[in-house]
Amino acid sequence: MKKIFLSLAALALVASVYSCRETTKENAEETAESMQTDAENAMDNAEEAVDNAAEATEDAMKDAGDAVEQAADDTKEAVKDATDGQ
Repeated sequence: MKKIFLSLAALALVASVYSCRETTKENAEETAESMQTDAENAMDNAEEAVDNAAEATEDAMKDAGDAVEQAADDTKEAVKDATDGQ
Protein backbone atom coordinates (compact mmCIF):
# COMPACT_ATOMS: atom_id res chain seq x y z
CA MET A 1 0.00 0.00 0.00
CA LYS A 2 2.87 2.35 0.84
CA LYS A 3 4.54 1.60 -2.48
CA ILE A 4 1.36 2.46 -4.41
CA PHE A 5 0.89 5.68 -2.44
CA LEU A 6 4.54 6.72 -2.90
CA SER A 7 4.40 5.85 -6.61
CA LEU A 8 1.30 7.97 -7.08
CA ALA A 9 2.90 10.85 -5.13
CA ALA A 10 6.06 10.63 -7.25
CA LEU A 11 4.00 10.53 -10.44
CA ALA A 12 2.02 13.60 -9.29
CA LEU A 13 5.28 15.44 -8.51
CA VAL A 14 6.71 14.66 -11.96
CA ALA A 15 3.48 15.77 -13.65
CA SER A 16 3.38 19.06 -11.70
CA VAL A 17 7.01 19.87 -12.50
CA TYR A 18 6.45 19.09 -16.17
CA SER A 19 3.29 21.21 -16.34
CA CYS A 20 5.04 24.13 -14.63
CA ARG A 21 7.81 24.00 -17.20
CA GLU A 22 5.27 24.20 -20.03
CA THR A 23 3.45 27.08 -18.32
CA THR A 24 6.71 28.99 -17.97
CA LYS A 25 7.48 28.43 -21.66
CA GLU A 26 3.99 29.60 -22.63
CA ASN A 27 4.31 32.66 -20.40
CA ALA A 28 7.66 33.51 -21.97
CA GLU A 29 6.17 33.21 -25.46
CA GLU A 30 3.18 35.36 -24.50
CA THR A 31 5.51 37.97 -23.00
CA ALA A 32 7.62 38.02 -26.16
CA GLU A 33 4.52 38.44 -28.32
CA SER A 34 3.25 41.20 -26.04
CA MET A 35 6.59 43.00 -26.24
CA GLN A 36 6.55 42.73 -30.03
CA THR A 37 3.04 44.15 -30.19
CA ASP A 38 4.00 46.99 -27.84
CA ALA A 39 7.05 47.78 -29.96
CA GLU A 40 4.95 47.82 -33.14
CA ASN A 41 2.41 50.13 -31.50
CA ALA A 42 5.19 52.44 -30.31
CA MET A 43 6.64 52.58 -33.83
CA ASP A 44 3.21 53.40 -35.28
CA ASN A 45 2.72 56.15 -32.70
CA ALA A 46 6.18 57.57 -33.40
CA GLU A 47 5.52 57.56 -37.14
CA GLU A 48 2.24 59.39 -36.60
CA ALA A 49 3.94 61.95 -34.34
CA VAL A 50 6.65 62.59 -36.94
CA ASP A 51 4.02 63.03 -39.67
CA ASN A 52 2.07 65.47 -37.49
CA ALA A 53 5.22 67.43 -36.69
CA ALA A 54 6.14 67.61 -40.39
CA GLU A 55 2.66 68.89 -41.27
CA ALA A 56 2.78 71.45 -38.47
CA THR A 57 6.20 72.66 -39.65
CA GLU A 58 4.95 72.94 -43.22
CA ASP A 59 1.93 74.95 -42.08
CA ALA A 60 4.14 77.22 -39.96
CA MET A 61 6.47 77.85 -42.90
CA LYS A 62 3.51 78.75 -45.15
CA ASP A 63 2.16 81.10 -42.49
CA ALA A 64 5.58 82.72 -42.08
CA GLY A 65 5.86 83.18 -45.85
CA ASP A 66 2.42 84.77 -45.97
CA ALA A 67 3.36 87.07 -43.08
CA VAL A 68 6.55 88.17 -44.86
CA GLU A 69 4.61 88.90 -48.05
CA GLN A 70 1.99 90.86 -46.09
CA ALA A 71 4.71 92.83 -44.29
CA ALA A 72 6.35 93.65 -47.63
CA ASP A 73 3.03 94.83 -49.05
CA ASP A 74 2.34 96.91 -45.93
CA THR A 75 5.81 98.47 -46.11
CA LYS A 76 5.34 99.27 -49.80
CA GLU A 77 2.00 100.95 -49.05
CA ALA A 78 3.49 102.87 -46.09
CA VAL A 79 6.34 104.17 -48.25
CA LYS A 80 3.87 105.15 -50.98
CA ASP A 81 1.69 106.97 -48.44
CA ALA A 82 4.70 108.69 -46.84
CA THR A 83 5.93 109.99 -50.19
CA ASP A 84 2.44 110.90 -51.35
CA GLY A 85 2.69 108.53 -54.27
CA GLN A 86 5.84 110.07 -55.71
